[in-house]
Amino acid sequence: MFDVTTLKVQDLQGLSPEAVAEIATALMAQLADQQAQIAQRDREIKFKDAKIERITFELARLKAWKFGAKTEAMNAQQRQMFEDTVAEDEADLQAQLAALQGGIGAADAAPADPPPAGTRRPPRRQALPEHLRRVEHHHEPQDTTCPSPGCGQAMVRIGEDVSERLDVVPAEFFVHRHIRGKWSCKCCERLVQEPVAPQIIDKGIPTAGLVAHTLVSHFVDHMPYYRIEQVNARSGVHTPRSTLASWSGAGGAGLAPLFDAHHDFVLSAPVLHADETPVRMLSPGTGKTAKAYVWAYARGEHDGTPGVIYDFCTGRGSKYPAQFLAGWTGTLTCDDYAGYDIVFRREGCIEAGCLAHARRKFDEMARANASPVAAQAIQRIARIYRVESQAREMTAADRLAHRKQFARPLWDELKAWMVRERGRVPDGGGIAAALDYSLKRWTGLGRFLVDGAVSVDNNHIENLIRPWAMGRKAWLFAGSELAGKRAAVVMSLVQSAKLYGHDPWMYLKDVLERLPEHPNHRITELLPHRWKPPA
Repeated sequence: MFDVTTLKVQDLQGLSPEAVAEIATALMAQLADQQAQIAQRDREIKFKDAKIERITFELARLKAWKFGAKTEAMNAQQRQMFEDTVAEDEADLQAQLAALQGGIGAADAAPADPPPAGTRRPPRRQALPEHLRRVEHHHEPQDTTCPSPGCGQAMVRIGEDVSERLDVVPAEFFVHRHIRGKWSCKCCERLVQEPVAPQIIDKGIPTAGLVAHTLVSHFVDHMPYYRIEQVNARSGVHTPRSTLASWSGAGGAGLAPLFDAHHDFVLSAPVLHADETPVRMLSPGTGKTAKAYVWAYARGEHDGTPGVIYDFCTGRGSKYPAQFLAGWTGTLTCDDYAGYDIVFRREGCIEAGCLAHARRKFDEMARANASPVAAQAIQRIARIYRVESQAREMTAADRLAHRKQFARPLWDELKAWMVRERGRVPDGGGIAAALDYSLKRWTGLGRFLVDGAVSVDNNHIENLIRPWAMGRKAWLFAGSELAGKRAAVVMSLVQSAKLYGHDPWMYLKDVLERLPEHPNHRITELLPHRWKPPA
């Protein structure tokens, strides 16, 4: 094969027709390959332009809300939440915009243009407190011989640049001093210095450890930013609420690629649990709060590699689970909410009911001593749960065999008893409604008897969605839809890490340190089920 890129006109003289044909074929193939690359670049540019346009619009709308909010009727608590959320959202959008326009911490990024004359300079950053412990990191070139061709002289150290970044070990703040020596060759005036390592927040003072600490304090410990500010102030460190919020926003944006990979991992399971819970969301245009929902999806309770993911949505309609579970097939364990019906209309999607929900109908009546039938139902259901507890640690195949041998007779007996009692109680009563609830959903409730990987109830996801219920008691409501989605990103990764016994702070700190330089095609190495604590 000829190298067509080096051919000249005189090279074609005297060639045989076969050689000319081969060259023409190679040229056509090269042209087709170039056209395909150009088309691919055009598609990527259009996609980036569309995202940049959307983010720019979001930033403009955010600024309009920020300045328009001064005239809105908000109480002090709402205004505080709104201001914190604006700082989070702005940092989040700016981080996304920077990534699209060239990436965070790119080594070859061009220096920023100096601000035009007459523009207002940003406020001078307050020096880090002198009493904090300093940990020095020295960065020197491995070879201090002049790299200029034909020189090879020994370089002389002429100075250094010192930058400080704030870090925290829980209960102790300290400062990393990065001292980057500057080496110069007097012969050819060549300067060599180690480059600055990329950070999750470029040109800022917080390290990945401090960003992780802020995220854990806010999303795991459910502390509002004003309380984190007060805690930090006790150590003599001034971190305003707006600064903490901007760190969380940038950290949440940095975790977005990992969240996408985690979404694919969770939805690769053949058995899922699903549930939803309401949260309040502040509407900046009105100064009021509206009801939003957090949808939770988790791999099966008996899955060897657990994981949970949250989806923050502005409503509870069926379109939300349909969109989130698009392309997924398997068995979905959920309650009887009709919003999931659209999922079960798809081929390959099977419904599994929740026996705990059926039991609660009888438990409510038994507590009120409303019917002796309710107490009998609870006793019969308890026998099935005792059988299930014995099979918890078994494999799916052994669990299914165990259920068929011991739970199936009790299940059939329970149905016969319910049918018999339903014929005895009058319509319209509470016990009739409880019996009807179970009998109408009998096939779904009994799914655990035909699939050993399916759980008997949906308590697994209800436990995993509980942190949101705890959080809304502390921060009362989400500041915006973007803030809710950011909380879903962080809590999905942190709660999944806790399922493997990982310390949330250690996990986020390590991930945020590695993300700026971690190859995207190996992003799954940082997922909670594959992550290993650093030695």
